[in-house]
Amino acid sequence: MKADIHPHYHMIKVVMTDGTEYQTRSTYGKEGDTLNLDIDPKTHPAWTGGSAQLLDRGGRLSRFNSRFGSLGAKK
Repeated sequence: MKADIHPHYHMIKVVMTDGTEYQTRSTYGKEGDTLNLDIDPKTHPAWTGGSAQLLDRGGRLSRFNSRFGSLGAKK
C-alpha cells in the first residue's frame, strides 16, 4: 500500500433534524467538528413511508418526457 494516500478519520458530532446527537468517525472537517443534517432517516419520505410529490416546473423531467415520453409502454 502507498503511504499517505488514505484520508484522515477522526471523531465528529452529527446532529439530526430533531436535535439528537451522536459521535462517529468521519473524514468531514476536523476533529471535534459538528455536522448538522438537513435530511435524515427520521424525516425523509423514503424512510418514513410518506408520499413525496415531484415538482418540476419546466426542468429536466419535463424535457425528458417531451423527448422520450412516447417511447414508454402504452397503457
